[in-house]
Amino acid sequence: MAAAQACAISSSRRGKKVAVIDKPGMLGGVCVNTGTIPSKTFREAVLHLTGYRHQGFYGKSYAPAGRISMEGILHRVSMVVKGEKDVMRNRFRQYGISHIYGTAHFTGEEKTVQVTSVAVEEEERKRKRAVGTAGAGLEVEPFSKPFTTEKALVAVGTTPARRADFDFDGVHIIDSDDLLSGSLQRVPRELIVVGAGVIGMEYASMFNVIPGTRVTVIDGRPDVLTFADKEIIQSLEYEMRQKGARFLLGEEVLNARVEGDHVVANMASGKVLRGDCLLYTVGRQGNTAGLGLDKAGVEVSKRGLMTVNDNYQTSVPWLYAAGDCIGFPALASTSSQQGRMAAHHMWGGDEGDALKAFGGFPYGIYTIPEISMVGYTEQQLTQQKIPYEMGVARYDELAKGQMMGGSSGMLKVLFHAETLKILGVHCMGESATEIVHVGQVAMDMGMDMHFLTENVFNYPTFAESYRVAAFNGLKRLALAGYTDVSQHQHEGAASP
Repeated sequence: MAAAQACAISSSRRGKKVAVIDKPGMLGGVCVNTGTIPSKTFREAVLHLTGYRHQGFYGKSYAPAGRISMEGILHRVSMVVKGEKDVMRNRFRQYGISHIYGTAHFTGEEKTVQVTSVAVEEEERKRKRAVGTAGAGLEVEPFSKPFTTEKALVAVGTTPARRADFDFDGVHIIDSDDLLSGSLQRVPRELIVVGAGVIGMEYASMFNVIPGTRVTVIDGRPDVLTFADKEIIQSLEYEMRQKGARFLLGEEVLNARVEGDHVVANMASGKVLRGDCLLYTVGRQGNTAGLGLDKAGVEVSKRGLMTVNDNYQTSVPWLYAAGDCIGFPALASTSSQQGRMAAHHMWGGDEGDALKAFGGFPYGIYTIPEISMVGYTEQQLTQQKIPYEMGVARYDELAKGQMMGGSSGMLKVLFHAETLKILGVHCMGESATEIVHVGQVAMDMGMDMHFLTENVFNYPTFAESYRVAAFNGLKRLALAGYTDVSQHQHEGAASP
């Protein structure tokens, strides 16, 4: 929905008449209801209820709310989701965008979409009537009729993939949607997470800091999150292991079954694991079934994903697609930009392509501790034989880190050993997903390391880690024997 909202608003700004179609109860789509917003709110609830951020001062047993329950966690999730939906309704009203609860499918006729609306709750009907023309001709009675359109955008998101031989019951064997639905009544004492991708690692790390919960992560691959900086991921694994997590990598789950009040997972290696709950997070499937895309002349992959060009246009010129349903990178942030770019191409105008900037787009992985990155990794620079050096700042050496209870974390800045241009930024720890943008902007502006040493950062902050890392990197460069480093230095750039 991040893509759909961005495209709808951008189109409305250009004077176009816009309608957004959502399934009942799914205003905001996957992003607001089962994806980004609820999962990250789940994390914030866990951090608050466990007192995780303050345990460096008050001890590991510190927990301001006492016993932690799924009800308490999901209460916060529910409140935030409701708030986000209210914000979205207001935006649609401001831009005169019609919102229809129902379904849509392509009929095969040129530029035609069959829309079937459904009855909505009486409270929702009253609200819609109260806003009057806010929905630009919004209908509140159920209907089914064809709509003709100049352009259409498919932004249906994805749902968790499921193994056919796993008996998903919403309690003992679950996926991430089940986790947020409320069907899991209590916090599991023994949680098995199958799949060490982004979603699996995020939820595994969240449960891992809840007192009384032990987490086992299983993945068939030998390494975790290989697209990220190796040192950062190793640090994440270390932090999780220190809090009790167990990693079984290079392992295959043959089957999983429910026995009484437990789940039993049998491994190809002969191991047998027992737990209260198994969370399956291997892969996601595009929500494109039932859209009639074949009738429109658009092919869909086995995973339900659509193929688009650089303008997010499918093989049918009037039909566009954006967001998770087109695959990588499947981030809410990039999906929003894709939606805007699709609107630019639909109606004309070029406002730039932020996804193709030098630094690219940042990744945010909301584990505990969180991880973020932009640009090259050390592995990539080594493979491409680019001479580089790095500067590192560790959170426990920062005043802000000490104020956060000796917060663990680090910032790593990779830069060209000869030109000093910034090539990549990788961070782990509190506010990592916030401070990464300093490096992103510096990279896109073509700045070198002196941009970081010669600028003043608020003190104490985590952002000042850039200056610390820059001085550290220049010192490393000098020690490595780059005698021409001094000619790059400007007056006042010496380390304090």
